[in-house]
Amino acid sequence: MLHLQRSCLCFRGWLAGMLGVLLSLAPSASSDVSASQPNILLLMADDLGIGDIGCYGNNTMRTPNIDHLAEFGVKLTQHVSAASLCTPSRAAFLTGRYPVRSGMVSSIGHRVLQWTGASGGLPTNETTFAKILKEKGYATGLIGKWHLGLNCESASDHCHHPLHHGFDYFYGMPFSMMGDCARWELSEKRVDLEQNLNFLFQVLALVALTLAAGKLMHLISVSWMPVIWSALLAVFLLTTSYFVGALIVHADCFLMRNHTIMEQPMRFQRVTPLMLQEVKSFLKRNKLGPFLLVVSFLHVHIPLITMKNFLGKSAHGLYGDNVEEMDWMVGQILDALEMEGLTNSTLVYFTSDHGGSLENQLGNTQYGGWNGLYKGGKGTGGWEGGIRVPGIFHWPGVLPAGRVIGEPTSLMDVFPTVVQLAGGEVPQDRVIDGRDLLPLLLGTAQHSDHEFLMHYCEQFLHAARWHQRDRGTLWKVHFVTPVFQPEGAGACYGRKVCPCSGEKVVHHDPPLLFDLSRDPSEAHVLTPASEPLFYQVMERVQQAVREHQQTLSPVPLQLDRLGNLWRPWLQPCCGPFPLCWCLREDDPQ
Repeated sequence: MLHLQRSCLCFRGWLAGMLGVLLSLAPSASSDVSASQPNILLLMADDLGIGDIGCYGNNTMRTPNIDHLAEFGVKLTQHVSAASLCTPSRAAFLTGRYPVRSGMVSSIGHRVLQWTGASGGLPTNETTFAKILKEKGYATGLIGKWHLGLNCESASDHCHHPLHHGFDYFYGMPFSMMGDCARWELSEKRVDLEQNLNFLFQVLALVALTLAAGKLMHLISVSWMPVIWSALLAVFLLTTSYFVGALIVHADCFLMRNHTIMEQPMRFQRVTPLMLQEVKSFLKRNKLGPFLLVVSFLHVHIPLITMKNFLGKSAHGLYGDNVEEMDWMVGQILDALEMEGLTNSTLVYFTSDHGGSLENQLGNTQYGGWNGLYKGGKGTGGWEGGIRVPGIFHWPGVLPAGRVIGEPTSLMDVFPTVVQLAGGEVPQDRVIDGRDLLPLLLGTAQHSDHEFLMHYCEQFLHAARWHQRDRGTLWKVHFVTPVFQPEGAGACYGRKVCPCSGEKVVHHDPPLLFDLSRDPSEAHVLTPASEPLFYQVMERVQQAVREHQQTLSPVPLQLDRLGNLWRPWLQPCCGPFPLCWCLREDDPQ
């Protein structure tokens, strides 16, 4: 019945969209809509490839509800994230600033927060759009994934918690889905743990061999006991580290409501119903508005937890099942908006935090997303496959239906856009890198306000793009690129994402130049011989990079070793550590 109602609304939405087009021709349309305080619903997928969605060209994956948003809304085709991994990308999304400005990056390879029991996180002096909207009278909520830190000095100070960043209500994972949550074979986190344990074992083995060599040299005068004790110590430390590490990893997979742990560890088959129940309850509680609700899906990150009624239904295995389940969740949320009479008063936005993962592969089975024609994927520096994301805005009666925009835009643009719509002011005491999208969405502006966009990998600038408006050309310059292994496969080293620095990246001199207008796949490197404007483009982009770098100020790096080291006193635990276990609510079924 609800889907039938939505079909009826589609026709009304089309008529409203045509009215929106006419209204957008008036110079005052943008100012009339701005500060109108609509409800705002922001939907963000995790690790979703832009090529996984029907409205972006996929004809084998069923995503009718996301496609509905695009058909009766505005679709952005040059939408990019500020980083190709989740922690820095989500920090930029919430603050409208490159993550290097807030210190939500690393310099030593720790590209995301590794543990809930680490002290790093989104600094409290950063201003999120939730903070500003809360000040303007909005009810603000976040349901789903956070992954921007939790504690600073104790397991209960919650200094980085969503409720300290402008959200009135939080239900979800303070951390992130990992393969270890379901003890699955694929896990970036476990790879790091195994490497650390192997290093420890090698050190202890070296100590044992040294003592053994000493025994051979002093066979008579030296007892064998040091050799035996060193070997036993090596086995004990290795075993203890492995099991404690496994307990800690599993303990990070928990659900929290506001400041209270509700489930530790999570029971996965009930997570999707619980999230939908929380969304519907939030909409019902706040339907008189205005409200801001961020739904940060746990889909489609490994271990791809999927309900039984979606298993085996897609043409793309478990990953496809998980994508189609997420699309169904989008449909359930849109139905809830309709039931509460909120559809026409709510701006809905759908995106992903970055591109699909190419490393999530076992044998010939791919468990990560498809990034369409774009090169690279999650974690691959500045390549398009890691940063090109869907961007869909839907607001019946205001935004024109079926509009497609090919101008450069960013996840950071959501910050000034929703702040302006809420009647707030963009902070003047800091650099805001996002730009208000409303004129572009309404059609009152023909071009994006972004002339240049920078593409970071950790704290290192890997690439930059220049929109040369007078020629209608979008140039892309790569200063540094990761080494793909094996060459040309599009992925890096096993289950680990690509590095940003060191021996496994290439510094290009001269930099690589692409014309994304003609070559979105970044397949054909332009040279001075093949591109007459080569030196002119390089000079202009490098000048823009220098000007950008002059706006940066030194800040503590939250993801470096000190902020990203597991500390037992910071580990959230609702039982005797390390046996963290609790279940504080009944099954919704």
